[in-house]
Amino acid sequence: MGNPGFQFPRLCATTEALLSKECCPVWEGDGSACGASSGRGFCRDVEVSDLPNGMNYPFSGLDDRERWPLVFYNRTCQCASNYMGFNCGECQFGLFGAKCEERRESVRRNVFHLSAAERRKLISYLNLAKHTFSQDYVIATGTYREMNNGSTPLFSDVSTYDVFVWMHYYVSRNALLGGPGNVWTDVDFAHWAPAFLPWHRVYLLHWEREIRKLTGDFEFSIPYWDWRDAQGCDVCTDDLMGAQSPRDPNLISPASVFSSWRVMCSRAEDYSVRGVLCDGNYEGPLLRNPGNHNHNLVARLPTAAEVEFTVSLRDYDTGSMDRSANFSFRNTLEGLGNSREMGMHASLHIFMNGSMSSVQGSANDPIFLLHHAYVDSIYEQWLRRHAPEQTHYPEFNAPIGHNRQYHMVPFIPLHRNIEYFTSSKELGYQYSYMLSSGALVLGALVTMTVAAVAATMTRVCWGAWPWQRREKRSSFHLPEREPLIISSDSDTV
Repeated sequence: MGNPGFQFPRLCATTEALLSKECCPVWEGDGSACGASSGRGFCRDVEVSDLPNGMNYPFSGLDDRERWPLVFYNRTCQCASNYMGFNCGECQFGLFGAKCEERRESVRRNVFHLSAAERRKLISYLNLAKHTFSQDYVIATGTYREMNNGSTPLFSDVSTYDVFVWMHYYVSRNALLGGPGNVWTDVDFAHWAPAFLPWHRVYLLHWEREIRKLTGDFEFSIPYWDWRDAQGCDVCTDDLMGAQSPRDPNLISPASVFSSWRVMCSRAEDYSVRGVLCDGNYEGPLLRNPGNHNHNLVARLPTAAEVEFTVSLRDYDTGSMDRSANFSFRNTLEGLGNSREMGMHASLHIFMNGSMSSVQGSANDPIFLLHHAYVDSIYEQWLRRHAPEQTHYPEFNAPIGHNRQYHMVPFIPLHRNIEYFTSSKELGYQYSYMLSSGALVLGALVTMTVAAVAATMTRVCWGAWPWQRREKRSSFHLPEREPLIISSDSDTV
């Protein structure tokens, strides 16, 4: 069987593929490119949208992610009907069987509802993925220009887990404009703009599928951490994501397998200074010191009332559709807005005070998966409650990478942002707390407190974040090497 690829399928990381700009591998099921002989798909020219992007990125032809994936490939497998994958050898999400005609629905459950055996299985699956080299994918360690336009491929082998760490780094990294220190920071193809939620939805779906294939457990689903009203890191226990080390509060307990994990792609500032990409080498232990963060940025974890207020917002995105979007569901859920404090999604990252607090390196911490599964469930609530038309998603003038028809970086096969502006039920999964009576709210109704929350959240929805008032070279990057992510006497992150 083929696989649901993303950058870079090993079969497309060759001199021949790069020089021909064609990524159309053979499907082993019939020996033809893209499974064409079986009608699964065909090798075709990539079509990209030419609608204008927002003004945040004023360049053209400098970054490999522009008009994705044309810098690397202008022909890829385009799969028919129910098929997907870089060679059309897989089924669309939620479909199974030899001809991808069997529809199944998985359920993502609260991590605290897992039995002791299920918790052990989750940890063993994560650890297996961390220590098993990916058979199908490699990571790019140089730009296309550094590859001499394809004649000198620069790729490295990493584990299945670390492929996803690299993907999250690559989509959010600074643009390299040429030479040490010459970078553009006001760019991110998966954050701070409309594609934030669709992109992470696809990311989790691919990660879930890779775990299923690696383990042979096709019943596996990512659990979520419901962090509403939590007083601390409830999942930071040795039977889950690892407790705090008694010897060093920045490290994981030696009783947890995660204490032996090493991180990669965690030194964003260093890469920018040197003008290079992450090379995939390990850079030190997994760091986490939850709760010992800058409390001026995050006073506490989000409440149930704040989640309800966020879901109540009608507009998916507003204004310039970036970090300054006012009363935008996406921006409020992402946790930005225009207050000195950060909320919702972003507050969890800051609260963890370690590897998870660097945007580019955050996927190194397995808590990232539980956290984003819950964020995705809030996105799902909003979709069900407001039932938006696809035209509700911005067609043009969003920051680069975020327009409706833009292909998500760095996925191959290609996914457009708009394709995942749809209910999880269409993609073959649901969340356990939404199964009864078509629930549209998170647990118990909290409407009695929404008015009070609205007054607080209004401060998050107006004004400007401190770094937005600075020059564009000042962006949201939280260096891994600083245990306390942001010093109390600086507003630069």
